[in-house]
Amino acid sequence: MTTKWTCILFDLDGTILDSAPGITETLSWTFAQLGRPIPTPAELLAYVGPPILDSFRDLAFMTPEESARALEVYRSRYLQNGVFDSKVYPGIPAVLKRIAESPLKLSLATSKPELPAITMLNHFDLTKYFDVITGASADEVRSRKADVVEEALLRLRHLGADITNPIMVGDRKHDVEGAAEHGVPTILVKWGYGSKVEEVGTFAVAKTAEQLSALLLG
Repeated sequence: MTTKWTCILFDLDGTILDSAPGITETLSWTFAQLGRPIPTPAELLAYVGPPILDSFRDLAFMTPEESARALEVYRSRYLQNGVFDSKVYPGIPAVLKRIAESPLKLSLATSKPELPAITMLNHFDLTKYFDVITGASADEVRSRKADVVEEALLRLRHLGADITNPIMVGDRKHDVEGAAEHGVPTILVKWGYGSKVEEVGTFAVAKTAEQLSALLLG
């Protein structure tokens, strides 16, 4: 079977890496440092995936100034410790390797800033499979998934990639909705942090890495 996709975009947290332990531990520490009540583990898990400033605003009800301070505190610990407290989902390196060996160009498209994203991919020896690494900007101005997808497609186009029929791979509704703003369909993976309702509007759902590989490459 010949794939119909012309390029592929991949989310990071909840799609390639189970990074929740490092994120939620760092968030707990951050709330403690700020003198705020520490959310429950289930509440903290909701922070994994969306842009973190949005989560501070929407879930912790912080003002822009409070969110900026929380982000500063969070980053001071996450880049030293939390970034390495994660693991690769089973079968994902094989999927990425198969894509790299195909004619299709591959870009990361994560709402995590590019520095920690690259650090994590390097740590697990996965950077080599990507043609482009696209994430949020350091100042979080580019953090909406739609903006990240737009930047990823722009960078792929600059490489000479065919971006006429891209596909997004992610685990949360933010991936689905952000990609859809640019007419990009999404394959939602079931091993991530999304719920059943977040499958709405997806092109397909993959329960295993093998299913994902087949949906991407036939």
